[in-house]
Amino acid sequence: MKREVDLNEISDGKLYEINDMVKADCGDCKDCFACCQGMGQSVVLDPLDCFRMTQNLSGTMEELLGAELELNVVDGIVLPNLKMKGEGETCGFLSREGRCRIHSFRPGICRLFPLGRVYGDEGFKYFLQLHECKMENRTKVKVRKWIDTPDSKRYEAFVRDWHFFLKGLERKIGKKGDQAFSNQVSLYVLKQFYLTPYDGPGDFYEQFGKRLEAASLL
Repeated sequence: MKREVDLNEISDGKLYEINDMVKADCGDCKDCFACCQGMGQSVVLDPLDCFRMTQNLSGTMEELLGAELELNVVDGIVLPNLKMKGEGETCGFLSREGRCRIHSFRPGICRLFPLGRVYGDEGFKYFLQLHECKMENRTKVKVRKWIDTPDSKRYEAFVRDWHFFLKGLERKIGKKGDQAFSNQVSLYVLKQFYLTPYDGPGDFYEQFGKRLEAASLL
């Protein structure tokens, strides 16, 4: 999701890489779940997020979209996001005790928080959002450990490739200026990367790569 912000106003002014130390560790949240409510449609899910959910919950994307997830337009393309529920607008995966029920396979944006990503021409770096997390006295932790995702090199390549793929589609939609084409792109992306099941025991990144290569014909 594109954000038009001044990094100097929302961050500590530094950019971090995967092996850098950053003051992001909130000590297991200590009964705080402020970041799990009132997030609107901002927790957008990528294909890996949804792959992890369907595998660990033994369900389908269609079932999840009928419950904890929903679809919304993000920069011209329809994508899934976590659904906020009830008067408190809390995440559907939050327990009554205020704990994440899918913590071990939580989405990438949740793993990242309170970090963000800033993209350049060829990739991205991380930045620390100063005012988003309500916890005080956070301690330093290595970015790699904080994100807590196996094979961080392949994960970062996936994040980069997915981002630039979506940006490319966004530009094509803008040039066409045709709602029918925009709808066609959204339906293709949803079917190709989310609704068509991946082979669970197989390598996700390899399967994603093949789907991304096929999608280059769009």
